[in-house]
Amino acid sequence: MIQEAKTSTDPDTVRTLIRTRRAIYPKSFTQEPISDEEIWELLEDANWAPTHKKTEPWRFKVFRGAARERLAVYLADHYKASTPKDLFSELKYEKIYSKPIQSACVIAICMVRDPRERLPEWEELAAVSCAVQNIWLSGAARGIGMYWSSPSAIIKARGFLGLMEGERCLGLLYMGRFNEAPANPSRGPIQDKVEWLTE
Repeated sequence: MIQEAKTSTDPDTVRTLIRTRRAIYPKSFTQEPISDEEIWELLEDANWAPTHKKTEPWRFKVFRGAARERLAVYLADHYKASTPKDLFSELKYEKIYSKPIQSACVIAICMVRDPRERLPEWEELAAVSCAVQNIWLSGAARGIGMYWSSPSAIIKARGFLGLMEGERCLGLLYMGRFNEAPANPSRGPIQDKVEWLTE
């Protein structure tokens, strides 16, 4: 007889967490710090994401303190250098620069490919995405807001990030505490997205 797995987690708590998690943008962050211990806890939760063949492809680069300023300068300068003068916006430049500064922490989300390529790349991407979802849900439970952004500047930032062979960056996870409760998220009906096959 197969014994049913027991869990001490209330399904309603999990459901609420999943359904109320949402993007919180850096402009809504307060200056309240996030401790290194909390960040390590979030990263440990990421480390338990599902991973085919146990390749564990997720890699993270954590920007804290003065490193946020270095990231802000890099992103803003990349925008300025890659934008024609007639399309350049000082307002956008300042907005790009301000995001890391407004954040308590910024994590570069990276992926390293299985050297033997035993599985398709999309499975590695899916595993990293699951790891980020783990961070996001764990952070939401702690009152930490997050926003996953993938500007071209960071996607192309191999040298800036010091990426190794087989590594690539998938974006930035901006993190910070916030005061204002986010608006209730919404989704279209699940019934419109499911087909039941019974025969």
